[in-house]
This record gives sequence, structure tokens and C-alpha cells, in this order.
Amino acid sequence: MAAMLQCCSAAGLIWHREAPAPECRGRRRVAAVRCSSGAAFPGEKVADAAAAATARYAARRSAVRRAEGKRLVEPLRLGNMAADWMSYKERFVVRCYEVGFKKTATVGTIANLLQEVACNHVLHLGSTGELAVLPNMRKLRLIWVVSRMHIEMYKYPAWSDMVEIETWYQGEGKIGFKRDWIVKDSATDEVIGRATSKWVLMNQDTRKLQQLNDEAREVYLVYGPRTDRLAFPEKNNDSLKKIPKLADPAQYSRLGILPRRADLDMNQHINNVTYIGWFHESMPREIIDTHELQTITIDYKRECQYEDAVDSLTSIEFAEAGNRNGTATTKPRDQEFQQFLHLLKLSATNLEITRARTKWRKLVH
Repeated sequence: MAAMLQCCSAAGLIWHREAPAPECRGRRRVAAVRCSSGAAFPGEKVADAAAAATARYAARRSAVRRAEGKRLVEPLRLGNMAADWMSYKERFVVRCYEVGFKKTATVGTIANLLQEVACNHVLHLGSTGELAVLPNMRKLRLIWVVSRMHIEMYKYPAWSDMVEIETWYQGEGKIGFKRDWIVKDSATDEVIGRATSKWVLMNQDTRKLQQLNDEAREVYLVYGPRTDRLAFPEKNNDSLKKIPKLADPAQYSRLGILPRRADLDMNQHINNVTYIGWFHESMPREIIDTHELQTITIDYKRECQYEDAVDSLTSIEFAEAGNRNGTATTKPRDQEFQQFLHLLKLSATNLEITRARTKWRKLVH
């Protein structure tokens, strides 16, 4: 016990009162122990207080080690805030395992990089590290949930190419936030992709949407542009178009898809990028082989849990007025562009999970 107290005292975690006054001699001795934060525990036994102080010291050392680790990692991360702190840029090298059979990055890779740069952006703003959760959100048990995602890729990077992604966010409505991205080829500075998304806050315990009060909201918005800055400034661009619900029965389907444990994110629900792969499962092979995905828009309707089986449905969407989902009048592979509607639903209840629209361009060999 004496050694423990000496250790804590040397670390500056506790202090003891002077020797007791003569009139106090003979009584049970106690010590007033104070932690480094200044909180006192009058009347607490020395052993209990010393153990508490030691635990606090260990916590402080752990925090110091995490900070040191972060300091070592930062130089390796090829990202930084803009001079005005209104956006964040980061560069990424495309790895061999991020490339598909067409020898270019997959749309899943692009979506993962968008998510990565968004999380790193919030880390720079003081996130707790819990999937871009800021301290004021953590106190309220709030997490981010994506409600809509739109990605357009004009050119996919190949293995070992370096891309630079810029991202920023703005408020939208009472409970919503908007995040945009610009994807560039680092070698040429050419814009090869753009994306936009809408996010809402959900209570982690009740799983219900929740809004921040004005004060807490302002803490987050202080690092977002005050005037609209849009990745898609064009009027009537594809990111604004509504997605109709796919008519049943669909032309193509893949039933009973089972989530993997690897599909769960830090918030214990299916990662939003996983759904993109599930849409591909019901795509006709002739399109996958001869086209590449140019545009994808996803509306997220409800959560999917690890135990849920999922049905993936797909049908051609015709551009001509009056046409509906149904049998194609020409073979899909004969057209330069093909557009599809998608639906993911729970196998057991037929409840809708997500709906999507994809546009595919014919590969040029």
C-alpha cells in the first residue's frame, strides 16, 4: 500500500494532509485524496482512493498513448483541411484488391473512399473516432444515417492510380445535412467523378430520427460553407430525380441474400456500401460484361440487420414516355446506355429496404 501511495504521489495524482493534530491521535486515520482534476473524496479510505487515483492515472496514460499514435499516423494520411477550413481533401492510391475484373476501381471502392474521406474530415474537426461522431452527438447518443446517395463516375481509376477527393458538408432542413464530393485524377487534375448525399441523425438506442438543438447544430455547421456549394449545380440534374418503386415481378432477381458479419459497421448495422454490391447481384450478366456503371442513385428506406435475408430485384427503366417496367423491345447489350431500377426488400416481410436507379455506359474497347 505504501508503495502504491508513493507512486501516485510522485505522479502528482494525490496529496495527503499533514500529520494529525495531537487531539486526533488514536483515532482511525483517513487521508483526503485528490485526483489531478481537483475532485476530492473526503473520508474515503486510503486504499479505495488510491485505487481510484491509479485507475485515473492509467486512463490518462492511455489517452496520451492514443494521442501519440494519432500524431504518428497523421503524417501518413495524405489529407488536410482547406485554408478556410470549409472543406477537406485527401489523396488515395488505388490498391490491387480495390480493382475489379475490368482492371479499374469498382464503384464499391469509390463509395468506400467517399466514406473514408468523410470520416477523416470529421476526425480533423474533433470526432471521437466513433464513425464521425462529434462529442456533442455522443452525449445525445446520436449517429449518422445516410438517407440518399448519388454517385457519378466519368472515368474509373486503375490500379496504382492516385485520386484526390474533396468533401464538404452543409445543413439541410431541421434534421438533415448534405455532404458533397469531387473526385479528381491527381496526375491530371481532371474531374473524374462527383457525388452528393443526404444524412440524418438517429438515436442509437431508440433507432428514431432526432434533430439537434440550434446550439448543438451550430457547433457542427461552423465548419461548413455558409452559402450553397454544390457538386451538382446544374438544374434538373440526375441527383434530384425521384426514384419510382420497382414494379413486381421484376425482370431479374436474386433471392435470399444473407448479410455477412463483415458487412456490419461500427454502428452495428449493414454498411451502406454493401447495398451497392447487392444491387449488382441481380444485374443481367450481359450488362455487367459489356457496360460499366456511370451513375447510381440510392434511397435508403429502412435498416437491415445481420439476421435478415434480402431479395434483390432489377428491371430495365425505359426513357421513352409511356413505357413502363417490363420486357425490353431491344436487347440491352445493343444500346450504348442502359438504365435500371432496383429494389432491395426483406425476404420474410417484403418490406422495402432501399430503392435505386443505375445508368450504365457501353465499354469502348
